[in-house]
Amino acid sequence: MQSLFEWDFSGQDKSKINSIIKRNVEQFAPGLEDSVFVEALIRGVIKKQKKIDSIIEKAAPEWPLDQIAAVDRNVLRIGLFELLFGNKKEVPNKVAINEAIELAKTFGGDSSGKFVNGVLGTVYREMGGEEEDEKKEKEPEKFIEEKLAGAVVRKKNGDDMEFALVHDIFGYWTLSKGRIEEGENAADGAKREIMEEIGLDVEVGKELGKNEYMASDPEKGKIKKSVTYFLALAKNDEIKLKQTGGLDDAKWFRMKELPELKMYDDIRGILAEAIKELNKK
Repeated sequence: MQSLFEWDFSGQDKSKINSIIKRNVEQFAPGLEDSVFVEALIRGVIKKQKKIDSIIEKAAPEWPLDQIAAVDRNVLRIGLFELLFGNKKEVPNKVAINEAIELAKTFGGDSSGKFVNGVLGTVYREMGGEEEDEKKEKEPEKFIEEKLAGAVVRKKNGDDMEFALVHDIFGYWTLSKGRIEEGENAADGAKREIMEEIGLDVEVGKELGKNEYMASDPEKGKIKKSVTYFLALAKNDEIKLKQTGGLDDAKWFRMKELPELKMYDDIRGILAEAIKELNKK
């Protein structure tokens, strides 16, 4: 925006744009190692300037182009270029509009944000953007479903009870779980996964409940994961954590230590249900 403002203010001399970009990058973005996006955006705006300016005039007929403040004019050029000609994967339409509004509010006058919002909103509606949004909202979200199983694994230690938990790379203590394989039921899947993940042979007991959450995979897309948790008793007590990308530790914890651990709320709920069930016994 700064470079386009300077280029516009100094008479729109295309021969000066290279030096303007270079100076502004060095002065205002000294840590920017790759200015490809900046240059592509500026050159794209300049290349499509006539078409963009004609759209501004049609969307804001009460404002001749030369009477629009220079900041607002160039913010609109950037916003319209991204709306009409930009890569939607890099900058979705609503992101382009919102960022243009914020630029106008930050560098323009008191009414700049409202003005830019009005012009870009008009163009967006003419493009059928609102209808597309409504269509997306009505369409059911597509995702893959995955069934997983895990357990609250316990062992007796004298008069105390201990629980086996795993620690993930996000800093949370959680329960061992994994994907149910074809032909397995949830209980068998939990038993196998716990052996594979933390080396404990367990006797699987009562089902405690289910958790569901959405995850994203770069190849598969969105995945809805449904995890069934059981209460389980360990037949051995030596934990051997399998080296995976998602977990970095596994330990036994006494019941009194559990409240101090950093856990996900849903996992804390499953543990509470397990303790409630054990107290019945």
